[in-house]
Amino acid sequence: MAQSVREVMTSEPKTVDAGAPVVGAARIMADADVGAVVVVDGDRVAGIVTDRDITVRAVAKGRDPASTPVREVYSAELTTLTPEDTVDDVVRLMREKAVRRLPVVEGGRPVGIVSLGDLAVEREPQSALGDISAAPPNP
Repeated sequence: MAQSVREVMTSEPKTVDAGAPVVGAARIMADADVGAVVVVDGDRVAGIVTDRDITVRAVAKGRDPASTPVREVYSAELTTLTPEDTVDDVVRLMREKAVRRLPVVEGGRPVGIVSLGDLAVEREPQSALGDISAAPPNP
């Protein structure tokens, strides 16, 4: 039987409201030592914002992170998974969409996130990416 997304995902993903300032998303990432948070608009998943989105779409363009809302910099073209999808589905979607992280949604709510690093740890733990992804965070 194929391995499910539920078996490899990081549960309880960090979220940020679409109207929150970019600096708030950055603080959530820093506090949780993650590179992406799921963007919610009310009770629905609206997208994902990454550390790269913040750097390229806000900071590099001279936008004020304290006053720029997340909705102006996040990736809204969103592909999601369910916990019952397979790891093969994850790999296929990451390749097709050229993304490194995919939110896992159940009943319209974010329940997890799967990253390229999660897959490396699970499928190729001895690879460079698997080894790096499994290492403790830098202080």
